[in-house]
Amino acid sequence: MNAPVKEPEVLISEVGPRDGLQSVKATMPTAQKLRWIDALAASGLREIEVGSFVPAKLLPQMADTAEVVRHALTHPGLTVMALVPNVRGAESALRAGVHKITIPVSASAAHSMANVRKTREEMIAEVRAIARLRDEVAPGVKIETGMSTAFGCTIQGEVKEEEVVWLASECIAAGADEVGLSDTSGVANPAQVRRLFNKVRGAIGDKTGAAHMHNTRGLGLANCLAAWDVGVRTFDSSLGGLGGCPFAPGASGNVVTEDLVFMFEAMGVSTGVDLLALIAARAAMEAGLPGEPVYGMTPAAGLPKGWAQGVVAA
Repeated sequence: MNAPVKEPEVLISEVGPRDGLQSVKATMPTAQKLRWIDALAASGLREIEVGSFVPAKLLPQMADTAEVVRHALTHPGLTVMALVPNVRGAESALRAGVHKITIPVSASAAHSMANVRKTREEMIAEVRAIARLRDEVAPGVKIETGMSTAFGCTIQGEVKEEEVVWLASECIAAGADEVGLSDTSGVANPAQVRRLFNKVRGAIGDKTGAAHMHNTRGLGLANCLAAWDVGVRTFDSSLGGLGGCPFAPGASGNVVTEDLVFMFEAMGVSTGVDLLALIAARAAMEAGLPGEPVYGMTPAAGLPKGWAQGVVAA
């Protein structure tokens, strides 16, 4: 008799088709992008950020996002998410049928101007306008504020924790359903991650959202584990570690989804993701981006002998 499969205890939110693809020079053909998303969904991932609704002249890699959303919606049980920087993008995303919207709001004033050409206060107003639009036309759609540079900024330097807490509170007051914290510049350390997530949770409670960590300085998984320790249960990551931020100099290396899933599963924390199928999904990504460097210790080393994933001991 087979042991029962454990219910997922964490949500792995795959951001490669957006965060990854916007950070490389090549544009993945739409047909290949759809095959990649099919492979990701087949691995058991329950949430995928499939693109962003931004002007094609700025990010030509995202020109086909509406088509990609429509295709992703054919996968039952998959939360289809897209990034939108403004109301115009939100209109397009809602028209396409997304389940969830992510709005980038920078904790760093300098990064805010570089990334979206708006002040932080103007972005809070944008969150309010998007929430109002959502309430009018698609009240079931969730809005997440992804707070960029929450742990530090390559342009500005230090970002004060009090400003992160203030901004998180303002975004929730403006209508966001949750606020996630992003280590856009890859400068965070585990002690800082625990401290800042605790402070934000103290201000907005269970509206504290995902940990979006980068492995720029080798601390991505350690920072995810630190976030887990203080109650975070949603983690952004990218297959093969693809991506970074094109508007934060030196920011590279999203946490590798394969390594993140391995870490949690090895700990006995169920992700609901089939690790072998996830590793197999790299083939579709690499076929669409020939020659692009990809990363990951787990795919290179293979799974341990006798590996048995996601079962409860009898």
